[in-house]
Amino acid sequence: MKIKVISRNPDDYGRETKRDIQRLPRNYDPSLHPFESAREYTRALNATKLERVFAKPFVGAIDGHRDGVNCMAKHPGSLSTLLTGACDGEIRIWNLASRDCRRTIQAHTGFVRGICVTPDHDNFLSIGDDKTIKMWSLSAPGTGEEEPVHTILGKSIFTGIDHHWKDATFATCGQTVDIWDHSRAEPLRTFSWGVDSLNCVRFNPIEKHYLASCAADRSIILYDMRGSSPLRKVILNMRSNVIAWNPMEAFVFTVANEDHNLYSFDIRRLTSPFNIHMDHVNAVLDLDYSPTGREFVSGSFDKTIRIFQLEKGRSREVYHTKRMQRVFCIKWSLDNKYILSGSDETNIRIWKAKAAEKIGKLTPREESALAYNDKLKEKFQHHPQVRRIARHRHVPKEVYHLTRQTRIMKDSRRRKEDNRIRHSKPGSIKKKREREKVVVAEQE
Repeated sequence: MKIKVISRNPDDYGRETKRDIQRLPRNYDPSLHPFESAREYTRALNATKLERVFAKPFVGAIDGHRDGVNCMAKHPGSLSTLLTGACDGEIRIWNLASRDCRRTIQAHTGFVRGICVTPDHDNFLSIGDDKTIKMWSLSAPGTGEEEPVHTILGKSIFTGIDHHWKDATFATCGQTVDIWDHSRAEPLRTFSWGVDSLNCVRFNPIEKHYLASCAADRSIILYDMRGSSPLRKVILNMRSNVIAWNPMEAFVFTVANEDHNLYSFDIRRLTSPFNIHMDHVNAVLDLDYSPTGREFVSGSFDKTIRIFQLEKGRSREVYHTKRMQRVFCIKWSLDNKYILSGSDETNIRIWKAKAAEKIGKLTPREESALAYNDKLKEKFQHHPQVRRIARHRHVPKEVYHLTRQTRIMKDSRRRKEDNRIRHSKPGSIKKKREREKVVVAEQE
């Protein structure tokens, strides 16, 4: 005779310690849970609402400069160290953890145009309107007045500087792009392609021999340090202010343009950008990539900071305050958690990269709850109610009206183009995509 016995292992149901949550047996058969989708939708809606309630991105402001903050540099070996240069020639080194100034250096006469830290973390370089390149020690001097380790006098004003990611070489731009060595007072190599001035130069963080610059004639120029002449030039409709390479994809870069947009290019196909990032209502002055390479942050003349995802054309966040003026420089911290901005009214501001993220260590229960809510929001992200709440942002009145005006102008241009095609001979006018209108010419 067979007898069926219910076997129950107490380890599967009991708690390991008194502080653990009681384990509950659950059957995940869909037929037993007919209202599961409705419950999940309600949870996703509540999670989206709570995210907007707890979205407080502003962490703090640091003041000390007496003029507008014009440039900024991250320390590659220290998360809490930040270097800033002002329009009065002053450079300050900050401790972000305690939010105080460690050192103040009167480095240049006129604007400080650029700062970069050397890969060995011992020195940093600065350029200014006084036609000089100065190397300073990152360790504080013992006594006496601060003196540069090395000074190079140039022939013209330098407008941008960037350091090689490994070697003891750096690049500057002005009337030409010059490659320098730490131990020499003359450039190792000079590149020019018939332009008056260049605004920005950046080394590729992966393919370290490549660099790119933005020129005053609306062009983007690519270089190879091992060659004797520039590789390629792309001319856009309007001038680009800054260029930034993707730290994870060697062939992707993004430029901040005067026409209020940002353009992401692939160097393997420069005939058109693979994405246009729109939302700013004035010229974009600076941008910086996140360490993951999936997002970047931009600062604009319209007094706002926006965070974009690389594969999307619209910003996911917009940051602004009543006191913040034009944003001249912006950086994304190397721990992927904070954004640092320098603006015209002498302040440096610290923002959270994720507006609703909690600062500090999370308990395992909090981490699992947040992960569950994120999955729910992702599942219902296209539902009208969830999408409306997740996308809504309060913006300054001026930005709101300019956005509305820009939308009306775009609709008018599109309507005019459609009417022109409709009343022309069939095939005489071809309708271009927005991405095809950006590049005017490509030269090799």
